[in-house]
Amino acid sequence: MEHYYHDDFKGRVALITGAARGIGRECALAFAEAGADVALGLRDIHSDAGIVDEIKDMGRRVLPLQMDVSNTGEVKEGFAVVRKEFGKLDILVNNAGIGPPNPVEDVTEEDFDYTVNVNLKGTFFVSQQAGILMKKQKYGRIVNLSSQAGFIALPTESVYCMTKAAIAHLTKCFAVEWGKYNITVNAVAPTFIKTPGTEQWLNDEDFKKEILSKVVLGRVGIPKDVTSAILFLSSEASSLITGTTLMIDGGWTAQ
Repeated sequence: MEHYYHDDFKGRVALITGAARGIGRECALAFAEAGADVALGLRDIHSDAGIVDEIKDMGRRVLPLQMDVSNTGEVKEGFAVVRKEFGKLDILVNNAGIGPPNPVEDVTEEDFDYTVNVNLKGTFFVSQQAGILMKKQKYGRIVNLSSQAGFIALPTESVYCMTKAAIAHLTKCFAVEWGKYNITVNAVAPTFIKTPGTEQWLNDEDFKKEILSKVVLGRVGIPKDVTSAILFLSSEASSLITGTTLMIDGGWTAQ
């Protein structure tokens, strides 16, 4: 009987953007633990929070990259380093994203542009560079971070919701265009996950109670809930899955 995940990631190279903390950090460590070498896309290469040493301690190669995904110059330079150091890229996880809350009437053009540039423009152009490498290899796995916010409306999060809805559709576009090169492109759409970025809201008991009232499974997510799904979508067990967005929302959007 074939063993799922057996050696799937040994010899693979994975790039995770926004890898310094939260889901991105957990994801980078999970791929390393599974056997992959890892490139870390970091908004500030000097703030890796110890993740480089953790991956080295696992016996994996690790490559920290200065990669603010809203800066296409840094993206191209980062991929040039990946090509030089690894010679290939098998897996991309587009994790970098922001979601500053703001009522519609208070959103400035600067706020709008920054959120779109990180969440949507960043995902597009990082994927573009990955696709160039993966097409030559005739192999690739891309997983984008959408959100349940792309499927429901969240007050004060209009721009964030818009970008995450766009990522879900962009995932389909990439999947259709690159399928003939044996590249799969999927997305995950998490609910509220306990990370440093959400901690201030989840520490508010009233807010947390409201969130839990909408989650059928009755708990707040943790990064492992998301990274487990990302590993699945990057593995050979999912080789016939492309163009889909997997909800990781505890049943919120099923209601």
